[in-house]
Amino acid sequence: MLLLIILNILLCSNFSVAQLVECYTTFLEDKGECKDILGYDIQQTDCCLNPKYGFRGQDGKCNSCRKAQWGPWSPWGACSVSCREGVKIRWRACYGIGRCKDASQTLQTMSCRDQECCPVNGGWSTWGPWQPCSVTCKSGVRKRERSCTNPSPSCGGQCIGSNNETEICDTLLICPTHGSWASWEVWGPCSGICKVEGSQNIPFQQRTRRCSDPPPSVNPRGNDCPGTPIETQECNHLPLCPVHGSWSEWVTVSECPVTCGLGLQLQKRECNNPAPKHNGQQCPGENSRKAVCNTNVHCPVDGRWTEWEEWSDCKRHGRRNISCSATAGMQSRTRSCVGREFEGDFCDGDSSDNRGCYNIEGCSMEGKWSEWSNWGFCEPPCGARSIKTRSRHCTPIYPAYPEYVGQYKNLKAFFWGESDQSCPPIPPYNSNDVITETAQCQEVPICESVMRLRNRT
Repeated sequence: MLLLIILNILLCSNFSVAQLVECYTTFLEDKGECKDILGYDIQQTDCCLNPKYGFRGQDGKCNSCRKAQWGPWSPWGACSVSCREGVKIRWRACYGIGRCKDASQTLQTMSCRDQECCPVNGGWSTWGPWQPCSVTCKSGVRKRERSCTNPSPSCGGQCIGSNNETEICDTLLICPTHGSWASWEVWGPCSGICKVEGSQNIPFQQRTRRCSDPPPSVNPRGNDCPGTPIETQECNHLPLCPVHGSWSEWVTVSECPVTCGLGLQLQKRECNNPAPKHNGQQCPGENSRKAVCNTNVHCPVDGRWTEWEEWSDCKRHGRRNISCSATAGMQSRTRSCVGREFEGDFCDGDSSDNRGCYNIEGCSMEGKWSEWSNWGFCEPPCGARSIKTRSRHCTPIYPAYPEYVGQYKNLKAFFWGESDQSCPPIPPYNSNDVITETAQCQEVPICESVMRLRNRT
């Protein structure tokens, strides 16, 4: 009946292509299991765009996305009988969409014979004679035995019951009391507190006992206690005597990390002269240090640029004067690569620079007032009379000359020179060049507090 149920389940594995399923990226054919879930409520047809995927439908079973095919055979089951001939069974499952071919091949059976014959129990012989009493005085026990030979069992059979029985026996004699040792007294103290490693002279301890539990009887005469009343043992439980550690010599363990000048290389030493043992003290100090190493080679010094020189006067080749005109000129400036030594790198970049320019040196121009500058520092920095200052400057209004000049109009031109411009006065200020404004600084600390803070730091 069980085989028919399994067969019906396997033959009915057919899934609707339109149902919502749990989609998995892995289907284990040998186990029929789904692993690594991809998502829930996914159309089965979408999930099975990849035949390597698996899905779990509303029936809760896992199935493969590929076309139905047989999974591997299961291991053979146990033989149906323990002796003589029986059968054993194995099965396989159909995984995938649709039905597998040869549905009758779901199960396979094979004859088996674990044991050629079935067990037959044997029968007991008659009881043998009683053995002597187990004691020579007072009451004891005696035993008799029988054998499983009437008949003997076959093919792994056995006799039911025990092969021996006992009964009480009485000698009608008084037993002597033999001496027995009382418990050992506690161990005495050890003759030392630690063991010296490698020494044969190990501390020892002793303990005693008495022949009194019970003492031997006099009539009938009991035996004395066997053995000795004193026991000696080495104190092997004692720790080894501590050995304090001492350092070896320093040893250089790394190359000098630099190729020029001075560097630091690692030196180490070991706490092994001797090494600490048996809770001995560690070597004091560190086991490594950095030591100065000298390559005796000068390090290369790369060149560095000086600050740019001032721009040259704005001129145009072939013309004496282009001042106060829309004629563009050229300016140049230079810098020097200095400080290069010991094959260091040269400076990166150019030593000269050019730009287009308009010469406004001494030119009369209209001016405009700049915005107020930020407030300057409070002066003095402490006290009730601290004042802050800001200013506005009369700046020139540059003519609308072309911004880019040169043959290809790719060179940006700058205005060069100190022009002569004036701005209309702004009441209440009378200047047409620079105007300044002052104001009282607020919440300025008193000078005594500032001095105390300075002295504290």
